[in-house]
Amino acid sequence: MRVATWNINSVRSRIDRVVAWIERSDVDVVALQETKSRDEQFPYDRFADLGYEVAHHGHSQWNGVAIASRVGLADVTTGFPGQPLWGEPLADEARALGATCGGVRFWSVYVPHGREVGDPHYAYKLDWLSCLRDAGQAWLETDADRQIALMGDWNIAPRDDDVWDMAAFDGATHVSQPERDAFAAFEPTGFTDVVRRYAPGPGVYTYWDYQRLCFAKKRGMRLDFVLASPALAARVTGALIDREERKGNRPSDHVPVVVELA
Repeated sequence: MRVATWNINSVRSRIDRVVAWIERSDVDVVALQETKSRDEQFPYDRFADLGYEVAHHGHSQWNGVAIASRVGLADVTTGFPGQPLWGEPLADEARALGATCGGVRFWSVYVPHGREVGDPHYAYKLDWLSCLRDAGQAWLETDADRQIALMGDWNIAPRDDDVWDMAAFDGATHVSQPERDAFAAFEPTGFTDVVRRYAPGPGVYTYWDYQRLCFAKKRGMRLDFVLASPALAARVTGALIDREERKGNRPSDHVPVVVELA
């Protein structure tokens, strides 16, 4: 099985790129984030033409997550247990979607940005990560052999070499110690990053800002990850970051991350 995650930064604006990439990459399951689409606006037909079923969770032009699969799509869940709410009034944000595909439980996650250290959205981000960690731990405590993938845009660069220059991020979100600690807290529960060993840094990124020629100047960040449960991690035979998808006409600012499963 070949699976992938990709923050597409508007699925309707980039559906032609998505379709072309899926055809070229031959993935069985792809998790998408930041679809920026309401459910009724999502281009389901374009995926159906390729033989994929799709589950999508989106309320507006912000956020949005999806899972497309050609190996079955069952037990679809919007949001994980305990997922925090946000806004005035408090409401669910379309940031997490679960589905079982080919015997694996996939979660497409779009972790809150955090805005600035000390901002209420930063506290929300840390709470969101803590609750996702607790949910993941509970799933594995119920069944240690469950095959689960938490995959998506985590909006965290866990290591110094996951950003092009730490000095440029002094005091900023994405690299603060509480965020990194929140990411690291998944490992004791059993979830591990299964991509880094096949795509080590430094200089290996998944995101480049559109501004200031960041891609051309190699000023990127590694923000997109696949964290796998022990049973699923044991099946991983390879992984890659498709940097080429940041090139060309109207690319997303993120690129696909692909994992091979035996």
